[in-house]
Amino acid sequence: MPNELLWLLMALIDLTALLLVFRLFGREGLYIAIVISIILCNIQVLKIIEIFGFTTTLGNILYGSIFLATDLLNEIYGKDKARKGVWLGFYALIFTAVIMQIALLFKPADSDFIDPALRQIFEFLPRVTVASVTAYIISQYHDVWLFNLLKIKTGGKYLWLRNNLTTMLSQIIDTAIFCLIAFWGVFPTDIFIEILITTYFFKWVVAVIDTPFIYVGKYIAAKYYPEKKLKI
Repeated sequence: MPNELLWLLMALIDLTALLLVFRLFGREGLYIAIVISIILCNIQVLKIIEIFGFTTTLGNILYGSIFLATDLLNEIYGKDKARKGVWLGFYALIFTAVIMQIALLFKPADSDFIDPALRQIFEFLPRVTVASVTAYIISQYHDVWLFNLLKIKTGGKYLWLRNNLTTMLSQIIDTAIFCLIAFWGVFPTDIFIEILITTYFFKWVVAVIDTPFIYVGKYIAAKYYPEKKLKI
């Protein structure tokens, strides 16, 4: 299957899974989605792919879905709950990096065959973690702040605009910080610039794709968690 179709399929599966876990577990489900996505996307980001004729990183879909989760938390439960989700993701990423660095210190048995692969992935993870945590905290706090500000200014209207505008602006901050810390000096300058531009572009595409999903998420909240008294 071509990379392009796989990318679109992964996007649909990821966003659908986020709504499913929200339907099953409510607010805690969105927290679960954030934790899973932040861990997996920081592993996936190490894989560079060719898609639609461009070179980019693989973790854009899962990372972009985190913004959907925090926007849903902000829209339904308020900015404090959205910020809690941000900090849960922060803890999950730091914990993963620390635990895996300790795991690499163990001497493998003679019969072990997976240690070289683990080292190839997780020895680079600390740099990615520093880049991701820095970009994540700054961009997510900006997203939560701007989303809440626009929600107040619009009287809770124009959800599609708030979702897309806040995510797209926050992703500029996120992509610039992450790529500079994680990839500067790792790739030739021309490849670095291409990754910087395409990483933002594909995150932007995810933001567009997730627009109907945020409306479905709000519908789920109104139907199954009516105590929120949401207007659809």
